[in-house]
Amino acid sequence: MLRRLLILGIFAGTSASIPIVYQANPHLVDGLLQSTAASRRAAPPQVNLASVPDKPATPMPLGRQVLVNADGRGHFTSQFKLNGRQIDGMIDTGATLVAINVSTARRIGISLNPSDFNRQVNTANGAIKAAVVTLARLQIGKISIDNVQAMVLDDNALQVNLIGMSFLQRLQKYQVQDGSMLLAQ
Repeated sequence: MLRRLLILGIFAGTSASIPIVYQANPHLVDGLLQSTAASRRAAPPQVNLASVPDKPATPMPLGRQVLVNADGRGHFTSQFKLNGRQIDGMIDTGATLVAINVSTARRIGISLNPSDFNRQVNTANGAIKAAVVTLARLQIGKISIDNVQAMVLDDNALQVNLIGMSFLQRLQKYQVQDGSMLLAQ
């Protein structure tokens, strides 16, 4: 019985990894298929598997991975959920923390007093006051991270919400390739 379960597990694992290998190396898989076809026939026909787009527009089907395409300016913008509420944000590897403005903080259920803005932070526009908060949950696609540290800035100081390193460093990996950023948990 154990032997059958082991064989079934190996078969299931191998079957599940085939799409991953194909997405990562379509030329390798096509070459293997063509060489197999060539050994069976004298004149092998061109093998053309279903066309795979270079950049998937939605989260990848296996695991907790999301691919964010760069916009026209080269920025990685997407929709995120902060504390369960949908917001627009830009991924910023240069930001130490997730940074949201006061309007977004109110929308996601964080209320602040003027005395909460007790931290001095340096931004591209100079030094300003910020409040440090903890987001209960930050999500993008199937990726979800709890208890993410963030800072809240005045609406005039921050027009675009930034998804910074306090989120990114808790992922398994994030990488930029061919105009897209892959996030994996």
